[in-house]
Amino acid sequence: MMKLMVQDLLKLVTFLALVRLTITSPGKVNFGYCEKIVKTWSNSAVNQEAKVDRHTLQDLLFFLHVPRTGGRAYFHCFLKKLYSSSQECPRSYDKLRFNPSKTKCRLLVTHDDYSMMSKLPKERTSLVTILRNPVDRVFSSYEFSVEVAARFLVHPNLTSATQMAKRLRSKAKGVSTLDIWPWKYLVPWMREDLFARRDARRQDGLSDVEGNDPYDMEEVVMPLHDYINDAIARDIIHNGATLQIAGLTNNSYYDGAHEVRHCIIEFKELGVHVLEVAKRRLDEMLYVGLTEDHRESATMFANVVGAQVISQLRSRSPVPETVAAKRTSEQSSTMYSESMDRHDQNGTLDEEVNGIHAPGNVEANKENMTVTKLIKAYESCIHPLRSIQSRRRISSLKHIAPANFTKEARLHVSEAVLQEIKSFNSLDLELYEYARKIFSNQHKRTAQKLLTTESFGDIVSSSYSISPWSLILVAAPIVLLVLFIFVVIKGKRISKIKI
Repeated sequence: MMKLMVQDLLKLVTFLALVRLTITSPGKVNFGYCEKIVKTWSNSAVNQEAKVDRHTLQDLLFFLHVPRTGGRAYFHCFLKKLYSSSQECPRSYDKLRFNPSKTKCRLLVTHDDYSMMSKLPKERTSLVTILRNPVDRVFSSYEFSVEVAARFLVHPNLTSATQMAKRLRSKAKGVSTLDIWPWKYLVPWMREDLFARRDARRQDGLSDVEGNDPYDMEEVVMPLHDYINDAIARDIIHNGATLQIAGLTNNSYYDGAHEVRHCIIEFKELGVHVLEVAKRRLDEMLYVGLTEDHRESATMFANVVGAQVISQLRSRSPVPETVAAKRTSEQSSTMYSESMDRHDQNGTLDEEVNGIHAPGNVEANKENMTVTKLIKAYESCIHPLRSIQSRRRISSLKHIAPANFTKEARLHVSEAVLQEIKSFNSLDLELYEYARKIFSNQHKRTAQKLLTTESFGDIVSSSYSISPWSLILVAAPIVLLVLFIFVVIKGKRISKIKI
């Protein structure tokens, strides 16, 4: 009985979520029609690309933040150390909050996809992004959706939870998680699902749930297998990085995005055209980081992006910051942190997160910033930030005990489910491998550049230094060249003696 009730409730939840997403498929379309739609978009996208020096930082830095890649840490622990409050564009996680043609801001951080470039001055904009192993990103998206949704379970029922959320959002100065893409779709979906399952347990008198696989505990939370097969996940989660970099998410500024996206879901072979556009756009970015190679990514970000920001800001006359501008920017810079904790019953977390990047801690040091100091500032920031996130996660997951998502628990997910995730994310898997090649080339260029700088010794001694093998790889050609010259000179001397 309980299982039937859960299934009925989940059907209703899915229907409501689909309505909210406005996923209204335009009927069955034939391959020829879709091929024309996708190729037309692809050709147009390539022709619209800006021609700029991709290795040089332009006036505006656009951080295209792919969800669940660690971008939040880069914003709080790197970019907030570099840019003053007045230089940060109004945060636009829910909607565009400024006129790009008139503003003089220099940093934009958002979950918006590449179509945001249609609103920005392309020739004066540099892009950076971070990619993550697609399988891990799917796991993380699932876990975070459930984690945030679980915070609402402190309420007696779904109606109470949604009403309270609306009241808080209406009074909030910042932007709620429920307004931010993609969580504005994923969290309500999971929230409704969690309440439906809790109501079913109560009606069946089931107080204790047994099980040791949090990814397959249907009495408490939607199983991972059901999650990845749902239409919402197909539209938002799967191949999400490729779609975001291509500018084709359901949050796109391009009017035809839904049609192109629907076509590549319907006919997978057409996805190659979208993938090629995404690859070209990665090629044109100032920096591409990898979540898994965290230490080297952080070092590279500091040397590739941070060094140019420092140089650029030093060459310009500092603009006095008004009190009003500073207050507005401070509110915008903290709103994401605040919104993430708004439904966490432990009110101290807000203060801790905001305290890590409080402007007073770093504003005075921006003028004297160096790459070495930037890396040290990052190190001192990242650990407490992760600690806060971990405590908040533990607090949230208590509401759905015994389900508890851990790295160890992921290892027990069946191979069949893992293969499904890989199949659904074939474009992202290929894009990730391409990003790894870009990352490797960036790494070599950065290492070679560091060999010629005075700060190289300081960077190597840092805990975020380049690996010894990488240094050997870079130094080997120089050593061989010196040996070659030595042998040639010695050979000439011997020849002279014989004559």
